[in-house]
Amino acid sequence: MAKIKIGISSCLLGEEVRYNGGHKRSVICTDQLQKYFEYTPICPELGIGLGVPRKPIRLVGDPANPRAVGSDNASFDVTDKLKSFAQKTLPALQKLSGYIFVKGSPSCGVFRVKVYLENGMPADEPGSGIYSRMVMENYPLLPVEEAGRLNDPVLKENFITRVFAYHQWQQLVTESLTANKVLEFHRNYKYLLMAHSPDECSRLGRMLAETLSSDLNKAADEYIAGFMQTLSRQATRKSNTNVLMHLQGYLKKQLLRTQKESLAESIDKYRQGLLPIIVPITLLKSHFNSFPNKYIESQRFLSPYPEELCLRNRI
Repeated sequence: MAKIKIGISSCLLGEEVRYNGGHKRSVICTDQLQKYFEYTPICPELGIGLGVPRKPIRLVGDPANPRAVGSDNASFDVTDKLKSFAQKTLPALQKLSGYIFVKGSPSCGVFRVKVYLENGMPADEPGSGIYSRMVMENYPLLPVEEAGRLNDPVLKENFITRVFAYHQWQQLVTESLTANKVLEFHRNYKYLLMAHSPDECSRLGRMLAETLSSDLNKAADEYIAGFMQTLSRQATRKSNTNVLMHLQGYLKKQLLRTQKESLAESIDKYRQGLLPIIVPITLLKSHFNSFPNKYIESQRFLSPYPEELCLRNRI
């Protein structure tokens, strides 16, 4: 399997490019995910010519549009340089299927980056890094996450799911989209979408039925925007249970009573939080191996990414 191209903050790979000469090596990124991802490491602060080590910078002003200045010298303003670097770098990011940023960085942070007021006090609202904000604004469909948040099993599973799904869509676009390919993509992801939002799953299906034949490109763009937005929502035990029960329904005529009871019990124990979701999914896969169903075999809900990642063992 070819590796998926992922952008990443250079320091997360152990590169000593931090302001203090250190790094923020992420074991998850280097040891767990590198088998599946081909990283494109970028350090925008190094990219604009700041040395190692260097005086730290921080965000000041309006959290919605902050400036990056020296922590002890506000006249040292690198905002425009960071934006210029981002602008020059953006075209090279087109083929990325995801991006992992470093937490808290005034250039690369995504969530809750500290922003300071002119008086030196922290602003009530946090911001995002100058470079990372421009990446997200220009590639709104791109799955992004901070390395530290990947320690949360739910956030990690959600991010990886989005990366693999977006990568598959990019492959379809590269091969040239057709109405049938878009419809097949939606069919394959139906139950995964349902796990994240039954309403959005239905809405996207109706939208394709109504508009795909009249304007393929417009419908495809609207579809993938809604698709990625839906996957960014957290699936819940309730919604996952609903999907598991739907899949169970395809086996009602094939299984023995004891098998049905065992499967139903595992689904209910997952619903109660007593078992991880991998248990009922493994049972379902086993039964579908015995009683093949081509439609179910195509469902990405059962295999959204390589099993070796073991992401569902803790959720």
